[in-house]
Amino acid sequence: MRVYVDRELCQTHAQCVFAAPDVFELDENDELHYVAEPDESQFAAVEEAALLCPVQAISFRD
Repeated sequence: MRVYVDRELCQTHAQCVFAAPDVFELDENDELHYVAEPDESQFAAVEEAALLCPVQAISFRD
């Protein structure tokens, strides 16, 4: 799975960070960083992060 975050849509609500902290993180400037190709064990957390994103900025492809 490859994760994509639309930087134009992202408003750094950080719901993804709470849902999948091993994949998404905010730095000290509130800039989002993420693992574009997370481990298979993270798929469920990434799917939850995408669902929880209030602006639907997260998508993924197999």
